Amino acid sequence: MPSYVAPARDARFIINEVLRIEDLSGLPGFAGASNDIVDAVIEEAGRFASEVLAPLNRSGDRQGCARQQDASVTTPDGFREAHRQFREAGWGTLSAPEEFGGQGLPHVVGFAVEEFMSSANMAFAMYPGLTNGAVNALLVKGSPDQQETYLPKMVANEWLGTMNLTEPQCGTDLGLIRTKAEPSGDGSYAITGTKIFISAGEHDLTENIIHLVLARTPDAPQGTKGISLFVVPKFQLDGEGNPGERNSLACGAIEHKMGIHANATCVMNYEGAMGWLVGEENRGLAAMFIMMNAARLGVGIQGLSQAEAAYQNGLAYALERRQ
Repeated sequence: MPSYVAPARDARFIINEVLRIEDLSGLPGFAGASNDIVDAVIEEAGRFASEVLAPLNRSGDRQGCARQQDASVTTPDGFREAHRQFREAGWGTLSAPEEFGGQGLPHVVGFAVEEFMSSANMAFAMYPGLTNGAVNALLVKGSPDQQETYLPKMVANEWLGTMNLTEPQCGTDLGLIRTKAEPSGDGSYAITGTKIFISAGEHDLTENIIHLVLARTPDAPQGTKGISLFVVPKFQLDGEGNPGERNSLACGAIEHKMGIHANATCVMNYEGAMGWLVGEENRGLAAMFIMMNAARLGVGIQGLSQAEAAYQNGLAYALERRQ
């Protein structure tokens, strides 16, 4: 039976003894990173990953996510409860700015926790992982109003985020994007188009999902110089900032990716969905690259995490096998 025990001792040694994080306490963002705090975070994160997330990995992949007749998506048994525990423990807030409800710890601490959770259950870890990237993009390119509206909920993992780039006719060549963004006259845009391979595009873990979507405005230049970025919530917000009317977007289908069936990789259809421009018009690719670069770091951590999980299971098999 596959199993995983978070290498908390190794992580503590690297952070405290090799990197000597406590010696950096005079630098911005490192003041609260004492050895005692790091040890407590690493130990508890390791326990959560090993005892809560790892047992859901195999069963979650076998059950997978399910698209319902109303285009909603349900995650495997146990995932909603695990995410509730994740959210209430504040694991998604570790390295986020204190201004928006984060703990402001150094990213190296957050990366260690992310490694544990990706090793234990990568499909689960992708939900908050993508949200971190969306938070980074809004931190840099979002307007003050957008930051105030979305970031506290996203940092708290009460709302999760996505990145919508790929379309049926284009993957790496984003200059071929066809999704349209028509101005509505009130500062918003009507987003119309289809995106594919959208991780966490639809699910039942949170009350709202905040999509960052690349699209073209009318008369935009051809190629990548004519791409803009929009924030498109699953549910439009009422006057108090709470989810209200359903936006005009839906999951058209679930893709099937080996090993991460418990993460809803979706075809997303936008049919005049209400969205708002993030940053400057026709500068969307630069804004999205903030999120993409964070995702690249995340992929590196995923590689390390899967190597650790493979090593642990390979070692266990070698010790048990009779020959």
